[in-house]
Amino acid sequence: MTHKPLSGIRVLDFTRLYAGPFCTMLLGDLGADVVKVEMPGGDPLRGQGPPFHHGHSMSFLAANRNKRSVVLDLKTPADRAVARELALKADVIVENFRPGVMARLGLAYDDLAADHPGLIYASISGMGADGPDAREGAFDLTIQALGGFMSITGERNGKPVKLGTSVFDLVCGQYAMGAIVTALFDRTRTGRGQRIETSLFESEITFLVDAGMEYLLAGRIREKWGSEHAALVPYKAFQTRDGWLVIGAGVQNLFEAFVTAIGCGELQRDARFSTLEGRVRNRDLLYEILDGKVSAYGTEELRAKLERVNVPCAPVNDMAHVFGHRQALHRGMVQKIEHPTHGEMPVIGPAVKYSGCDVAAGWTMPPEIGEHSEAVLRDWLGHIVSTLPGAMGLRGIR
Repeated sequence: MTHKPLSGIRVLDFTRLYAGPFCTMLLGDLGADVVKVEMPGGDPLRGQGPPFHHGHSMSFLAANRNKRSVVLDLKTPADRAVARELALKADVIVENFRPGVMARLGLAYDDLAADHPGLIYASISGMGADGPDAREGAFDLTIQALGGFMSITGERNGKPVKLGTSVFDLVCGQYAMGAIVTALFDRTRTGRGQRIETSLFESEITFLVDAGMEYLLAGRIREKWGSEHAALVPYKAFQTRDGWLVIGAGVQNLFEAFVTAIGCGELQRDARFSTLEGRVRNRDLLYEILDGKVSAYGTEELRAKLERVNVPCAPVNDMAHVFGHRQALHRGMVQKIEHPTHGEMPVIGPAVKYSGCDVAAGWTMPPEIGEHSEAVLRDWLGHIVSTLPGAMGLRGIR
């Protein structure tokens, strides 16, 4: 097997849905042995759909490659004992139950750390590990509302709009992954593991960036601007004859190049629009003029014209154009995984490349529920436990 940065690291994954599984998938991409612990019936994400691919949810396929699956009924003492055995063999545990659930199962950090001081234990929650709202559940939709993003997303004076995917599930998963790798590095120097806590709510707040600082420092609450910019004009998505083109020409030299290219160079001499301050103040009037000019062009025709004069622009691509884009293909953003019965399946490639290894080498399909129970128990514990859920058909082997 190809050596990767996390080869040899064992991750016990008690997560389900999106944030936690995305985190552990990223660890698996880097070579960690990720064992997904599922209750009988499996991760609820398995059933989220349609659409499905050979009976598999697209959401599950998107967040669970490079893992092995075991089934443990954590409501039973016998399977909790097996889970504890596995936990004491793990380098990393990741869980995203509501605060307090793992403690009730006897699998919290404090239950394990005395016997396993090198353990790195990451807890992902909706609202945070403690505090007045710690026990509140959360979905990406509710977090986008609660954490402020829906107040700044959408067209001017329009209704609040959710971002197009479960963005803050994924942001939270990335934060957790980075924290785990940081803790693994720290363990090489100290020999000690530690507890890590993050949440969708905290993750989203950090992504407010300049909108957050605008409020904290100036007391100003940012409005929704759609694709526009509060302080740069013209800067938005323009409708062309056959699609949409975003154009970023707020800076003075770019504005002048843009209006000249589309045949309305006189606008740069119009006192209402000749300066950025004037364009911001008179944005609606300017956009009324520019919208009419741009709508006469085809998207590719105008893109080529603007690129020749170095005006930043890009078509608003759909999925077909994204995954067929020459740069995406060149950078390996579409990979292939072989399924033993369904054949080859395309997957989204890695965002980060390493000179020391091919990150995408050896990637495996998301697992069937309980697919690796025998192999994991033999690999991690040296035996198979007869008390696991009978549906898996395991026999006691010592």
